[in-house]
Amino acid sequence: MKDTLKHVGMRNKLAEILKTKGIENEQVLNAIKTIPRHLFMDSSFEGHAYQDKAFPISANQTISQPYTVAFQTELLEIQPNHKVLEIGTGSGYQTAVLLNLNAKVYTIERQLELYKKTSIFFKKMGYRPKKAIFGDGYKGIPEEAPFDSIIVTAGAPEIPRALLAQLKVGGRLVIPVGHEEQIMTLIVRKSQKEFDKKELGSFKFVPLLADKN
Repeated sequence: MKDTLKHVGMRNKLAEILKTKGIENEQVLNAIKTIPRHLFMDSSFEGHAYQDKAFPISANQTISQPYTVAFQTELLEIQPNHKVLEIGTGSGYQTAVLLNLNAKVYTIERQLELYKKTSIFFKKMGYRPKKAIFGDGYKGIPEEAPFDSIIVTAGAPEIPRALLAQLKVGGRLVIPVGHEEQIMTLIVRKSQKEFDKKELGSFKFVPLLADKN
């Protein structure tokens, strides 16, 4: 598959739709306009790539709805060179959005099939996260902490303590919390022991899975 002027036009339209839904951050909107989302999906879904919808990818996972990607990214308030931990690499689309904002991205995927596929894809496309690992997202990457922000792209039944511990003071964690349906939750670390929590509406995500052992 190639990236054509037609795709660019579709991306610009998608960014306009996201604007009408309340996304205001120009850098986030520019990332949506820049990144060829159709290349992150199975070619049979190419025609759907620039609709504001989630779609299936390998390992029973999904590529998140563009609005959700933009909404979560906007909440992170990323500045250039921020260290960002992403839980759930998935197709790599969210990773690409973070990289487009000049973040230093550390990303974890627990589905081996997806991890392998995405690692190859990143190399091919020239996307360079600081670290992409196969592992348990619940545990984060303690040896690389603290992070300026943490984004979780799967529904968690509760907020993992390990992730709170790996957040810098002043850092932001964006995580969908719940079972059938999730509440988008923003946590801001105020001090070593103090966290502010905001709930920002309901979303639907695939579940965040922990290691079985």
